Amino acid sequence: MSQTIFLEAADPMASVPGGGMGMILFYVVLMVGVILLMSLPQRKQEKKQKAMRDSIRIGDEVITIGGIIGIVVNRDNEHECVVIETGGNRSKIRVRISAISENLTVHDDEDELGKKKK
Repeated sequence: MSQTIFLEAADPMASVPGGGMGMILFYVVLMVGVILLMSLPQRKQEKKQKAMRDSIRIGDEVITIGGIIGIVVNRDNEHECVVIETGGNRSKIRVRISAISENLTVHDDEDELGKKKK
């Protein structure tokens, strides 16, 4: 009798139907949900950044991730670079398109699209 009580106390999941698989499945589903909730906003932000970088044209005023503000004077799609002109002394800097964080220039076709969406 005492041996039976000891075995039941050692394995509390033995009396639970499914042997705890339901709990493991719950945690797996919970982790997948958390991962999806964390990755979806990041993907949305990446799509927005890619669209902004693809729309950069010559003459646009841009800001790099290093904080340099300049005007695009050349775009090299083969090497994924742009040349920006900064300051009054017309210094030119060649940077990768991925290093551009913001495009300050608003294009006319984007204005029309914005008006149509509203």
